[in-house]
Amino acid sequence: MGMQSERFRQLLTSHGPFGSVYFEDSHDTADARAQIELKWRDLREQLERQGAEPALTSSIEQAIVESRPAVGRGGRAVVASADGVLVNEHLIRPAGPEVRVSPLPYIVPVVEHGDERPTYVVVAVDHAGGDITLHREGRVVSDTVEGEGYPVHKASGAETPGYGDPQRSAEAARQHNIRAVADRLTSLVDDAAPEVVFVVGEVRSRADFVKELPERVKSRVVELQVGARNSGFGDEQLRHEIGQEFLRRRVAVIDQAAQQFRAGLGSGLATEGLDGVTAALRAGAVETLIIGDIGDATVVAGDDLGTVAPNPNVLSELGTAPTQVLRADEALPLLAVSTGAALVRTDERIEPADGIGAVLRYALR
Repeated sequence: MGMQSERFRQLLTSHGPFGSVYFEDSHDTADARAQIELKWRDLREQLERQGAEPALTSSIEQAIVESRPAVGRGGRAVVASADGVLVNEHLIRPAGPEVRVSPLPYIVPVVEHGDERPTYVVVAVDHAGGDITLHREGRVVSDTVEGEGYPVHKASGAETPGYGDPQRSAEAARQHNIRAVADRLTSLVDDAAPEVVFVVGEVRSRADFVKELPERVKSRVVELQVGARNSGFGDEQLRHEIGQEFLRRRVAVIDQAAQQFRAGLGSGLATEGLDGVTAALRAGAVETLIIGDIGDATVVAGDDLGTVAPNPNVLSELGTAPTQVLRADEALPLLAVSTGAALVRTDERIEPADGIGAVLRYALR
């Protein structure tokens, strides 16, 4: 559900101040490197103007200047503390430029545009075998299954007496090969638990292959209509199709959160506004934090983020002295991460009060 908070967990153990930098990182030009240098100069100036220490500035510089340029249009997010870089990722849409130096990291644009890809598998299959590629945390592992069953092609010409039925043996060989790929994929799925299995190949190979899969694997399959195995179809096209599928899933997640939020407001399983959401976060009751347009709103807290409240009065009712004033768009997402909640950046489908809402694990009294 939603942008899982796992990927932000290392932010919880780091000490501020943090630098959070967002900028367009599109490389459709020949002088991409020079462009980055120019952009960096401007970003550095803003960091320094906001009081960034040299150690913080240089860890951000390293992340920006030394990272591989993106392919095509997109953005980049870099969040760092003086100890080093904590987030350095490609964004599917350009964001910013935005630069913040603050006591807490700012992660909303990563929630909105981060290219978070779960573990997934691509299988290119035909009747001679298959190529299986596992994509996990930016790493890729490939495996080829060459079927043992031959001949795959029907013998041409008249059937020679005494040789059995070549048509039937070719058919059996094809089945055997397809089954071998299905078995290999099944053990990979049981081992790596990918969220999606993309299947590529010509129509009949795909159909025969999917038929061989057990239900627990079949339920993860998305068939792609791009090219056949070994046909040299552009990786570009395949990448695009895979990107589209993850985009569809992301929209579905926002839809689901919006539905749960609307239904929950009536039943006590959702809340909105700074008062309601801070109370739910303090209680550890937030399942999904729904981030809208929070603007420059602030919240207060004692020494510990877990005491966050909309204003000093609420905080003193809780018996805590306000020792810090924090931006709500930084404090609330981070507190949600620390309680294991999912984060969703909403669009105009729902506009919660104060730009912040939450789907709850259980109704607060």
